[in-house]
Amino acid sequence: MSSNIFLRPPHLPLIAPSILAADFGRIAEEVMDVQRAGADLLHVDVMDGHFVPNLTMGPDMVQAMARSCQLMRDVHLMVTDPQDFIKPFIDAGADHLTFHIEAPGLKQFGAENLIRRIHDLGATAGVALNPETPAEALEPVMNVLDLVLVMSVHPGFTGQSFMPETLEKVTWFRHRLSPRQRLEIDGGIGIRSAHDALEAGADVLVAGAAIFRASQRSGTIQLLRGDYPR
Repeated sequence: MSSNIFLRPPHLPLIAPSILAADFGRIAEEVMDVQRAGADLLHVDVMDGHFVPNLTMGPDMVQAMARSCQLMRDVHLMVTDPQDFIKPFIDAGADHLTFHIEAPGLKQFGAENLIRRIHDLGATAGVALNPETPAEALEPVMNVLDLVLVMSVHPGFTGQSFMPETLEKVTWFRHRLSPRQRLEIDGGIGIRSAHDALEAGADVLVAGAAIFRASQRSGTIQLLRGDYPR
């Protein structure tokens, strides 16, 4: 596995290109290119066609990326039964797994049990919440998770518009997470929304189209991070 920079980040904020917006016909080149451009990690959106209305990629994609570059692999499970996907993705090279607090499978398995299972297998664990889910829904597991992921769009498809009202949740978490816990935001992140998210307290930015469709990816990553040319 690559180094898990959620635990000891070299700097903040961290920039995570979402490979859902990459050219899948050139995926090895794409991930190597964003690594050279200054990205900190790769965000992998896994959708099962049930929890969200889209079907994307599986463990083989993570394994292929592990062969192509050294960036940390941050897997976002948008699936009905996250407990079924933990070991296959970690075995494939995932460094971090985030599942949704709304996932129906958690009713039997339990969010805290799943976090401990992820930790036992050697990865860090995050919990995501959809735009309509209140921040308080994560209070029972706040002391055991490594990352909170605030969705700033409804999960399922790339290219949606950023929902500014979700920043209230970012601020809520900002004052309740410890320095060792990361606060990630995902959905509609561009230069302007990145600035607003950082101001609210996010320290990991997931961006897909803004990076992969940029003509100058290193400059875009720099701007997303808040490093403006002088």
